[in-house]
Amino acid sequence: MRAPLSQIGPLDTESDLTYPTGRIDAEEESMSFQPVSWDSVPEDHLAQGIRRRIVTGEQVMLGRIYLPKGSVVQSHQHPNEQITHIVSGALRFAIDGEEIIVRAGETLIIPSNAEHSAEALEDTDDIDAFSPIRKDWLDGSDAYLRDHPTS
Repeated sequence: MRAPLSQIGPLDTESDLTYPTGRIDAEEESMSFQPVSWDSVPEDHLAQGIRRRIVTGEQVMLGRIYLPKGSVVQSHQHPNEQITHIVSGALRFAIDGEEIIVRAGETLIIPSNAEHSAEALEDTDDIDAFSPIRKDWLDGSDAYLRDHPTS
């Protein structure tokens, strides 16, 4: 059976980590597979004008991230493997001390537990895939995206 899709909103209870708010349940939809429009997904407003939308299945999460030019995602790491695809714009990543620029149409794989940060060289639209699902994004404990960088 195919994993149900969800559109993630605020979590209300611990059980929401298993069945998040707004989950589209395939059984309730008569086993039909419904596309999800990014425009219909609630948008999180984060630090430095960064905006994010999240769609998740049972084991994989997609995040669509809008980063204004000059915004910085602070250095962090997570046990989740990450694949980043740049739809438009460009990001400069620092991954385990190595710099790489990823531009529109390019995809970058960030291994589990790799220390990384990113700076938007242009207004950037990217799609990030994570496996397993980023629980910190669902429960709001992703402080590195919510707090402004310190000097």
